[in-house]
Amino acid sequence: MNLKNQMRSVIQWENPRDFQLFYKFTDRGDELKNASKLILQPGQGCIFTYEGKVEGVFEEEGIHDLKTSNKPFWTTIKKFMNAFESEHKTGIWFYRRSDMLNIRWGTRIPITYNDPVYGFPVNLRGFGNYSIRITEPKNFFLNILAGKLDYFVDELQEVFLSRITQPISNYLATAKFSYAEIDSNIELIAKEAQSTSVQIFEDLGFKLLDFRIEGTSFDQETNQRIGEISNVQADVKAANIAGVDFAELQKLKAMRDAAKNEGVAGATMGMFAGMNMGNTMGQQQEQKQPEKIDVRSKLKELKELFEDDLISEEEFQAKKQQLLDQM
Repeated sequence: MNLKNQMRSVIQWENPRDFQLFYKFTDRGDELKNASKLILQPGQGCIFTYEGKVEGVFEEEGIHDLKTSNKPFWTTIKKFMNAFESEHKTGIWFYRRSDMLNIRWGTRIPITYNDPVYGFPVNLRGFGNYSIRITEPKNFFLNILAGKLDYFVDELQEVFLSRITQPISNYLATAKFSYAEIDSNIELIAKEAQSTSVQIFEDLGFKLLDFRIEGTSFDQETNQRIGEISNVQADVKAANIAGVDFAELQKLKAMRDAAKNEGVAGATMGMFAGMNMGNTMGQQQEQKQPEKIDVRSKLKELKELFEDDLISEEEFQAKKQQLLDQM
């Protein structure tokens, strides 16, 4: 270590980076002049280590004296035979005391729980933001930082997300919110998630100031299954409005779909489905007098279908006899 580095007398954290929680001062070396000055800006703190031990945590803004056993000139001379190295090593880690706001979060894997209404597992994802403030820097420094040069919020997010997923899953399983109730209960879920997360952050040396859920989404498989159920429910409601049961509604839909098909098979199926449906619906209606059928017109239509090769001779004769029996 050269004499110039040992003469360093003013130390400060210049140009902190966005979302940077800890920063080790290294650009001037680790041998400091006795009574060097440490300058802390508003919202900054500092952990000072000396000869491998934490000697002080500085939190008040302003100028602080750092006292060591290093006297630059004499230390350099005495350590000449040891490549100018001194055992009086210091370490200075700056940390951010100001609030860290709007830190983004999002579930890496879906939160799975059983939907209480539909009775099958659903996969839910969420995203939002939270705000924190470091309250126990020494605890975090000793147990998590472990001498790293830098520590950013995204590293803390990995720790947070790995611990928060299971508590939220347990809460959703207990709360019994169905698929359609999630959005209307986002604030309640966020409040519970914050309550669950407080201790997680305290154990790390942080205070959780707020926690927000901005949006949720279900996976494609869940949406597809719910969509199929919703379609059936809509059909049942439509059947009730139309005055028919669900089975009859399905027959009507089958007749409509068959009529849209192209080709001989589609035309034949549509004709017979229409006739059968007409007979079925006619039997269900309570009428004092049976509806009169224009047999002559039906016979002409039947003959045209036969002449156009849309039905076989056997089908023609069978349906013809059926119409004649109705006269």
